[in-house]
Amino acid sequence: MTLAPLTVPPAEADTRLDRWLKRRFPALTQGALQKMLRTGQIRVDGKRAEASTRLLAGQEVRVPPLPETPAPRPAARPVPEEEARALQARVLHRDASVIVLDKPHGLAVQGGPGIARHLDGMLQALAFGGEKPRLVHRLDRDTSGVLVLARSAPAAAALARAFRGRDVAKTYWAVVVGEPAHPGGRIEMALAREHGARGERTIPAAPGARDAARAITDYDVLDRAKRRAALLELRPLTGRTHQLRVHCAEALGCPILGDGKYGGQAAHLEGLSGALHLHARALRLPHPEGGWLDVAAAAPPHMAETMAFFGFANPPPRPPRRTP
Repeated sequence: MTLAPLTVPPAEADTRLDRWLKRRFPALTQGALQKMLRTGQIRVDGKRAEASTRLLAGQEVRVPPLPETPAPRPAARPVPEEEARALQARVLHRDASVIVLDKPHGLAVQGGPGIARHLDGMLQALAFGGEKPRLVHRLDRDTSGVLVLARSAPAAAALARAFRGRDVAKTYWAVVVGEPAHPGGRIEMALAREHGARGERTIPAAPGARDAARAITDYDVLDRAKRRAALLELRPLTGRTHQLRVHCAEALGCPILGDGKYGGQAAHLEGLSGALHLHARALRLPHPEGGWLDVAAAAPPHMAETMAFFGFANPPPRPPRRTP
């Protein structure tokens, strides 16, 4: 198959690879794009890339022949009124530039193979009389908690820069099986993506591996239950795919409760929910209009039940706070 190289112009630098391609090839579906990335048909400067890869001016993107004109698409499915109200009730903070949502466990942020219901397809319900908000970062489908949306293109650009520049302080809660050997510390374990018959996984990178990505997480044990389980506060300093899940399972030896993908059977405890116990608890980020925004979300029901079972403290979140 003949590949057509495309060069990233300076005006389009800093754009996500998936969005950059969809602007050029409107007929390209999310599922087809993910498959081509997974199989290495799309490469950036000759290397495999992920949908979230940020492009640089002058980089060469190689793609197989793709349709230039959009195929007919069905009309966007309107958000049912009940779903719209439920989503609106999960808004933690709203102003002229930003919406902060408490994303529920089990709701995918974007579509993909086998994913018909996702937040990206429901954003019109959060327009509140203005523009449809834009996604600026992601959470895994089974991770709950604080998710930021931009209400305009300038706000989206400012927030995207903040997330890329590590100006956003992220705090997660996780209930893990077992108890870490130390009450707190820093995990520095490089990670890589593995492509296999069962799909993509994140794995500890082999020493010196070319595809190794630096990954750092700070953690503290907030509470413990006789070595059977522990409540951790996790603060990722990098943003690798499934970083927290792999760091807990591989570096600490304590898989996140419900994380069968990385913890296997050891990630489950009899009598407790099998849902993933990972929650984006809080964010502190620079507001596009200036100052700082602090926002936190309460633990989801399945985590709150588990925490009550073990007697872990579960303080209510602080209300959103904007500071100069």
